[in-house]
Amino acid sequence: MKIQPYLFFNGTCEAAFRFYEKALGGKIGELHRFKDMPPQEGSANDGCGGMTPEALAAMGEKVMHVNLVVGDQMIMGSDSPDDSKDGIHGVTITLGFTDVEEGRKVFEALSEKGDVQMPYGETFWANGFAMFKDQFGVPWMINAGDKPSP
Repeated sequence: MKIQPYLFFNGTCEAAFRFYEKALGGKIGELHRFKDMPPQEGSANDGCGGMTPEALAAMGEKVMHVNLVVGDQMIMGSDSPDDSKDGIHGVTITLGFTDVEEGRKVFEALSEKGDVQMPYGETFWANGFAMFKDQFGVPWMINAGDKPSP
């Protein structure tokens, strides 16, 4: 089993995933736009996920689905057709590294133009740790060089 985060954005999904592609050294595997979604025959409104054809057309260039592959891991995302969603709450994406300098490089890349709550540094449990929200409002933690428990 793999656990794969799925992030929703308010129109910034493509920019976020292009940023993550560079910062994490990954590769975007798929990127589909709402305008390319074929009608779903047999559904009550022929839309995607309960969306009317008009709502699909309004989403146009926005991202219906994207995935970013980093090593053997994947993170996925979409622009939300529901503009009432305001950021990502109640979850933090945590990246673990054995190499402290690799953790620092990823922290520096991902936190660019973001909001750092705890700068990268040593803690009692790790040689490198940081907490921040990136420029798209996604919360992250970096954990590198775990220390053994006493």
